[in-house]
Amino acid sequence: MPMKRKLLLLIIDGVPWRNWRSLFGNLEAWVDSEDAQVWKIRAPLPSTSASCYASIHTGVEPPVHGCTGNDDVFKIPLPDIFSETRKAGGVTASVTHSFWSEFFNRAPFNPINDIEYDEPQSTSINHGRFHSMTGYGLKNQMTPSDADLFATLSMLIQRHNIDYGILHTCTLDSMGHRFKHDCEEMDYACFLLDAQLAPFIKRWRSEGYEIIVTADHGQSERGHHGGRGEDQQDAALYYFGEGQGPAADTLLTITQIAPTVLNRLGATVPASMRASCFLD
Repeated sequence: MPMKRKLLLLIIDGVPWRNWRSLFGNLEAWVDSEDAQVWKIRAPLPSTSASCYASIHTGVEPPVHGCTGNDDVFKIPLPDIFSETRKAGGVTASVTHSFWSEFFNRAPFNPINDIEYDEPQSTSINHGRFHSMTGYGLKNQMTPSDADLFATLSMLIQRHNIDYGILHTCTLDSMGHRFKHDCEEMDYACFLLDAQLAPFIKRWRSEGYEIIVTADHGQSERGHHGGRGEDQQDAALYYFGEGQGPAADTLLTITQIAPTVLNRLGATVPASMRASCFLD
């Protein structure tokens, strides 16, 4: 049975609210033209990347799924967007950091076997393309080109007619850690990602996909996240689709993403996902 809708979730790592609303001109233009809706969204604590990834896809807080940070990555024994989409008969794809494969398919990550796979019978990720960022640090970001990641997701759509796909890029998070935020480098990095993403938004919408663009967490002016505070926790969430959301000043939470995505796809929302859907 076909899914009710098709949806893509794009996680642009480590972009704070202020940068979304001031530096992403294409996304903001679509808000102005009412082709997209936007809300502020808040990450849980700790506002650390791996913990947030796990919360985005399981719909539960870190004390429930158990990931305490980037050095605590394991196969999570909870329902998530991949597993519930597969139960509903949907085809899934992931173009992401390797943590997503470890959390939701198999762990530990074996780069020889897991950096790329196509597994039509998988109960989780059918089509995976992963990067590990091995050797990451301030002297070398080890991040793939965002344009290449967007093209890879489009390739998986073209080859496999996926129902649900997630894309995750760490470029802007890495740039923020390296250069902080009040600088020309960060202004240009946000501008460039917006420019590279925009043509793919048009393409994916023409192919019938609803699209959510958001971040896992924010980042402080000193390039930090992990703790409490609007700068570290708050990001924007842009939605392209026909669903109706709450008032523009509503504060969303990361744990609302998973049940909302499953609801839009037409899959069953498991009992473990207690947060409310933000789209009808």
